[in-house]
Amino acid sequence: MLTLFYILSAITLGTAFLTIFSKNPIHSAIYLVLCFFSIAGHYLMFNAQFLAIVHIIVYSGAIMILMLFTIMLMNLNKEGEKSKNAWSQIAAVISFCLLALVLLATFIKAQQPEYNYATKGADFQSIKVLGQVLLNDYMVPFEFASVLLLVSMIGAVLLSKKEHINN
Repeated sequence: MLTLFYILSAITLGTAFLTIFSKNPIHSAIYLVLCFFSIAGHYLMFNAQFLAIVHIIVYSGAIMILMLFTIMLMNLNKEGEKSKNAWSQIAAVISFCLLALVLLATFIKAQQPEYNYATKGADFQSIKVLGQVLLNDYMVPFEFASVLLLVSMIGAVLLSKKEHINN
């Protein structure tokens, strides 16, 4: 089990770095899909099968398809694009290092609170319980999220439309 964790972690980190450092945006998106699948493997190791399947369907399926359409619509694969000057690259590296330092200090200073959970005998990993909570207690936010995704998809299509000039 521990070796499987290390293998999945290596795949996750490797594909994450390849996503960042890949020159081709399509290759970068493919590496990100592989990273999502390895994260779903981590969920399976945690015995959260439903979360793994939802992760694959939502992220590897829907989100990555939308990202690929966006990449293709924007035509980001331009070979002749100028590279950034040295000052902006140095500023980006300094900003990244400062942000990493702040995050690292936050994680070091953070203490994990200890909770005493009272068990009621309910299985909270059950799909039935999750469905009841999601569609009873959180029905309105769930519907707002679906409407927000629909409006953003329509907005993306309208923004990508090209106007025809009639002469």
